[in-house]
Amino acid sequence: MAETALAGLRIVVTRPRDQAGPLSRQIEAHGGTALTFPLLDIAPVPQSAALQLQLERAVRADLLIFISPNAVNYGLALLKMPPPSCRIAAVGQGSARILREHGITEMLVPSDRFDSEGLLALPALQQVAGWKITIFRGDGGRELLGDTLRERGAVVEYLGCYLRSPVALDTLALQAAQPDALTVSSSEAVDHMSDALAEFPALRALPVFAPHPRIAARARERGCGQVIETATGDDGLLRGLVAWAALRKKHD
Repeated sequence: MAETALAGLRIVVTRPRDQAGPLSRQIEAHGGTALTFPLLDIAPVPQSAALQLQLERAVRADLLIFISPNAVNYGLALLKMPPPSCRIAAVGQGSARILREHGITEMLVPSDRFDSEGLLALPALQQVAGWKITIFRGDGGRELLGDTLRERGAVVEYLGCYLRSPVALDTLALQAAQPDALTVSSSEAVDHMSDALAEFPALRALPVFAPHPRIAARARERGCGQVIETATGDDGLLRGLVAWAALRKKHD
């Protein structure tokens, strides 16, 4: 069943190019065709004196939080290795997996809801008064995590360790590829995709698979006609695609 669950289906993977491989391979392992159309480009922040000062404060922090797999990869590239005195936290399982690949096995990570709210609900983060906390993330993003930890008495600093920029989407090539479904992995990607597909109603009508309620809500706000919310990460997207494909075949 696994080898043919997505047989005959062409699925668009919009993750940044160097992160599209795992989901693309899973789609193809299930018989589908993965179409790689990245919506965002990811790059490290430029070195600067201000960044160096932030890193010096980070290695003296009580807790380092990594918002995303990109934050882990680019943050650890800057840090080299967090000092043993720093506690480590990851918002999601993808970030936790990459931390383990770097040899970091002790960390705080939610067990069910993989977002800022899930991390903030952990018992270990209820009493943080006086803690120094550095949050590794991209350029910009939600402020809920930092704001809440400050309300609990922590001294919080965001460290932007990577930059996101939109990639020009070749909409004509995408249309020619005749996709059956689109996958998106961030609200920023949804915004860029919606803008690029404004004049392509057939593409905008395709089912959009989103691995988080906030991303799914953004897709609906931006006018995507059929939004399917899945569990988090590549595994969640794949399970959503397989379930949708089975239902689709049943109704054919």
